[in-house]
Amino acid sequence: MDVVAEAGALEVWIDQDLCTGDGICAQYAPEVFELDIDGLAYVRGPGDELLQDPGAVVPVPLPLLADVVDSARECPGECIHVRRVSDSVEVYGPDAE
Repeated sequence: MDVVAEAGALEVWIDQDLCTGDGICAQYAPEVFELDIDGLAYVRGPGDELLQDPGAVVPVPLPLLADVVDSARECPGECIHVRRVSDSVEVYGPDAE
């Protein structure tokens, strides 16, 4: 199954409790992820604001989908969660079906 084709709108969040601070996500998709001074990765919201609230979620821009998916797949901490907006099912990340 091609999850990308069937996913519809997606959103992403990071579990900072599992983040190892390797920065792979920020290398793949700096428009979506950023390391803060605490050494952990966070998602970037509107206006490039760093969203530090636990479980903060942002939409995955379609042009950056492949980069966000690669981030989730390559993350050593397995802390990046990408889920469908329509039903909150995780399609990439540690809890993906």
